[in-house]
Amino acid sequence: MPGTGAPGVTGAPGGGASGAAGASGAAGAAARGASYRTMTAFTPADEERQAGVRRMKLTATAMLLFVAVVYALAELAAHEGAGAWAGYVAAAAEAGMVGALADWFAVTALFRHPLGLPIPHTAIIPTKKDQLGISLGEFVGENFLSEDVVRQRLRSVGIGSRLGAWLAEPEHADRVTAELATALRGALTVLRDSDVQAVVGEAITRRAEAQEIAPGIGKMLDKVVADGGHRRVVDLVVARAHDWLVLHRGDVMVAVEGGAPGWTPRFVDRKVGDRVYRELLRFVTEMRDMPSHPARGALDRFLTDFASDLQSDTDTRARVERLKGEVLGRGEVQDLIASAWTAVRSMIVAAAEDERSELRQRVRAALLSLGARMATEPKVQEKVDSWLEGAAVHVVTTYRKEITSLITDTVASWDAEHTTRKIEAHIGRDLQFIRINGTVVGSLAGLLIYSVSRGLGG
Repeated sequence: MPGTGAPGVTGAPGGGASGAAGASGAAGAAARGASYRTMTAFTPADEERQAGVRRMKLTATAMLLFVAVVYALAELAAHEGAGAWAGYVAAAAEAGMVGALADWFAVTALFRHPLGLPIPHTAIIPTKKDQLGISLGEFVGENFLSEDVVRQRLRSVGIGSRLGAWLAEPEHADRVTAELATALRGALTVLRDSDVQAVVGEAITRRAEAQEIAPGIGKMLDKVVADGGHRRVVDLVVARAHDWLVLHRGDVMVAVEGGAPGWTPRFVDRKVGDRVYRELLRFVTEMRDMPSHPARGALDRFLTDFASDLQSDTDTRARVERLKGEVLGRGEVQDLIASAWTAVRSMIVAAAEDERSELRQRVRAALLSLGARMATEPKVQEKVDSWLEGAAVHVVTTYRKEITSLITDTVASWDAEHTTRKIEAHIGRDLQFIRINGTVVGSLAGLLIYSVSRGLGG
């Protein structure tokens, strides 16, 4: 009987991939087949749906058999002279059979050739699978991925205010902070220290070489001198110099005596050394104790002139640039630059792991503040919504073809027979109601037509 057979249910598609084994490109075909079986294999839910399809097929076929038996009995009763009622019943049953068979043909033609006959425009899903995938991709692209649709949908959702209200809750801010900390730790763990150190060192070196530093140093030194910021450094230096002279009188004496000519008497060298030491100690002591010492003023004038030369004197600026290049080229400096990443990474990882760290507390406070503003300030909401709309529109307009090709390429890669069974398992049960309805509606239509024709004829 038509419609009584149910397609076999299996967890693997047809032999499309396995049939390619041993031929050219067998490895690739096998891999695609395995991937396909993973994506489209029958699940327990599919098995249950397929069982429901079989039950509905049996029900629809039973109704066809029922109206066929009724038709046969009504015709027999009419030949036996049972009365006019037999004709009405026979007409209703006959039309019910026609409706059932027509709808069986229509439903079956979606998935396969009825009775195995290659009737044109049948087996629509397996033969038109690729075209259906292209049409589905075009439909999604035109109706779901258009700029107007995306903007209207996002605007109606009001993501800015909703996100703000959600983020303003302390527990949600804590959750986002924890997730950000986890992501940061993961990113820093994945990065190789040697690669990052090389990038950081190159970036700093390239930036320093490209930027002339003398004018900037000159401006900074000029401001420091004008504000008197260098005076504490001078105080520290002369204080340490005084203390050193007090503790190292012998070293000063040895240095002076060692530089004296060989023909001078030893006692003269000692006298000169002692005089030099006392003068040095007096000079440093006075400079330490007298803020208005002439040497301090001379130092101020020197620093001021040097700051001016750094900004305007060509020779001075060139000498500073040469010195900068020599310093940057030293291995110790490069090692120092590279090692800075290790220290920074350790500091960030430690701060990310500690829930009470200043970093996490500041991030949490910033998230709460942002959430409160997004939830209450229309301008902030509008800015966030506008940014999200722009980002979404950029994605869908730039990558619309790639997104829709995911649909078309995926459908094209499916095995036709297995895809047909998969789709039938999902919608076949509802389609069997078409057969049932066709039987009922056909019977009623046949009864109505027979009644009208009899009424008009007699």
